Amino acid sequence: MRNIRIILISGLSGSGKTTAIKALEDVGFYCVDNLPILLLPKFVELCEQSGGRISKVGVVEDIRGTASYPADIESAAPGGMDFLEDSRRIIQDLQREGYPMEILFLEAADPVLMRRFSETRREHPLALGGSIWEGIRLERSRLQGIREMAHQVIDTSSLNVHQLREKILQYAQEESRTGQMTINLLSFGYSFGIPYEADLLMDVRFLPNPYFVEDLKRLRGDDSRVAGYVLQWDETKEFLRRLWEFIRFLLPLYAREGKTHLTIAVGCTGGRHRSMVIVNRLAEMLREEPRDKGTFLSVRHRDAEKG
Repeated sequence: MRNIRIILISGLSGSGKTTAIKALEDVGFYCVDNLPILLLPKFVELCEQSGGRISKVGVVEDIRGTASYPADIESAAPGGMDFLEDSRRIIQDLQREGYPMEILFLEAADPVLMRRFSETRREHPLALGGSIWEGIRLERSRLQGIREMAHQVIDTSSLNVHQLREKILQYAQEESRTGQMTINLLSFGYSFGIPYEADLLMDVRFLPNPYFVEDLKRLRGDDSRVAGYVLQWDETKEFLRRLWEFIRFLLPLYAREGKTHLTIAVGCTGGRHRSMVIVNRLAEMLREEPRDKGTFLSVRHRDAEKG
C-alpha cells in the first residue's frame, strides 16, 4: 500500500464541495479544486515524489472536469459517460497500483440546491443561461455513476457550513481507514423526505403507531414507554429478527469489497416514534455483537425534533 492518503470529493454543484475541500486543507491535506480527472494520476505521482512532504491529498472532481464542459451539454455522451468511464478507469488503475482512494460524494435535495443558487445568485454550470432546475436534473443524471462508486455519500440538505465542516473533519481525522467500516444508523420521517445518503432503506410504517396512543403521541422514540409499545408486537420482533440476519449477512460482504461506510436508514411517518425505536434497538444489537475493533458505530435521529 502506498504511503499517501487520497480523498476524492465529488458531487452536485451547490452541495458544499468548496466547504469540504477547505476543511481538508485545515487539517493538513494538500488540496486541489477542479483538477481534470485525466490529470489525477500525474498529480498523485508528483505528490508521492515529494519525499514525504505530501502524504495527505484532497481533490475535487466534478462536472467541470468533463470533456464536454462547458461545450454543448445536450450533444455530449448520455449520462456523462466520458466523465464516468474516465473516472472509473483512472480510480481503478490507481487502486491497482496500491493507492488508497477514498471517494466522498456530496449532494442535496433539488429544492435546497435551487434555494442555494437563488440566494448566492450564481449560475448553475449546466444551466448555461437556462433553467437552474434543468441544470440540476442533468448534473444529477451525469454524476450518478460516480455516486455509485463513492465510499460515503453525504446529504448536505439539512447541514449548514459549520455542520458540514465538522462532518468532513470527523471523517478526515480518523485513523487509516483500510479494513475499517463505519456503520451509520439513521432514523427519519418520510414526511420530511428520504435521506439521500442511505445505502439500505427500511420502511417501518407497517408497525403499530404510538402517535395514535394519547399518552405516547407527544413522546419520542427514546422514551422507554414508546419503545416498550413498539417492541411488544410480534411483527416488530419478527421484523427485527429478519433485519438483523440480513445485516449480519451483508456486513462481511461489504467489508470484503472495501466499503468503509454503511448507512442504514429506518423511516416512519414523522421520524419521532417507530423509526427511532428500531434504530436504537439495532444499535444495541450491534454493540452486543462481537465486532472488529476497527468498526465504528454512529446513531443519528434526523427528524426527532421536527413536527
